[in-house]
Amino acid sequence: MKKGSKAQKDQTLVEGSIEALQAEVERLKMENAYLKKLNALV
Repeated sequence: MKKGSKAQKDQTLVEGSIEALQAEVERLKMENAYLKKLNALV
């Protein structure tokens, strides 16, 4: 039982990490687009 619980916990951590990284990528894309538009105005 412990091996199954540990594997499930590890899988949850991996999924959480992937979601966090995807959110960070999306935030950085938005920031990059904003800075490009700001630079175009200057």
